[in-house]
Amino acid sequence: MHDDNILTNISIKNDLSLNLPGITLDEIEEPLLLPEDDSSADDNAEVEIPVVELERYDDAIKIYLRDIQRTPLLNAESERELALRIEKGDKAARDKMIESNLRLVVKIAKRYVNRGLPFLDLIEEGNLGLIKAVEKFNLAKECRFSTYATWWIRQAIERSLINQSRTIRLPVHVSDDINRMLRITRALSQELQREPTVHEIAESMNAKQPYVRRLMTLLRRTCSIESPIGDNNDYSLIDTIEDCSMPAPSVLLENINIFEMISEHFDSLTESEQTILTLRFGLNDNEPQTLDTIGQLFGVTRERIRQIEVKCLEKLRKSAALQA
Repeated sequence: MHDDNILTNISIKNDLSLNLPGITLDEIEEPLLLPEDDSSADDNAEVEIPVVELERYDDAIKIYLRDIQRTPLLNAESERELALRIEKGDKAARDKMIESNLRLVVKIAKRYVNRGLPFLDLIEEGNLGLIKAVEKFNLAKECRFSTYATWWIRQAIERSLINQSRTIRLPVHVSDDINRMLRITRALSQELQREPTVHEIAESMNAKQPYVRRLMTLLRRTCSIESPIGDNNDYSLIDTIEDCSMPAPSVLLENINIFEMISEHFDSLTESEQTILTLRFGLNDNEPQTLDTIGQLFGVTRERIRQIEVKCLEKLRKSAALQA
């Protein structure tokens, strides 16, 4: 079976019980709370999906779950045999090792349901971790393959949860540190029977406090500026953000007054002065030009153009005052 078949391309909130110093639960961008380690569980046990539970899923998931249950699980001897063949480049052995452990991926993926990704997306990410485990496994590990693969499957799912469910993707090492911080925080909460301090978390992580605070900041919920708001979702967050590129109303009014003054007394200026003001203020439906641009056109410095502009405007004001 090819990888395309193994990674079936089907696009398919637990209660939060963890507090972090200085961050409310509503500010945490889900999903970040990860399942407890289940190292005591028998990874080689039969991973059956009860018929009653299958009824909860749509047809695509049911077909996938029933299909993977047709492949029998491997015993320790079969795993060793396949591992030896895989080391020699046997693709059939590699595929069989993957297919025989797809139910393990489902078992682990079920722990992460309702944390931001659809169930089959979790399975697909877990399958990528399973493939990685098959490629990395060797008999020198002295453990069952399912035990070894569990770590790779969980890592793939957890990284995917953090990256794909966030507005802004985090680097892999940062995602791993966030996961580690969450586990340590949970363990300290249980041990101390209270919320741990940043100092206590940093000490347990063997990290500096500013870095831990930075990780906590990354846990805060983010949202798109295009997110709809209002009672009827009739406008978005970006509509509430000031556009600093637009001039203030007072500046616009001043420019309007200048335009009116220029229009009424334009003939009092010389031809070159008229050209400079026309370019500078974008008259006659032209785009306003910078002092540098106008200076290059006239072969003078930007400061000289600025002086001419000030002189022209003063001349227009005097002309307007005399007429009044």
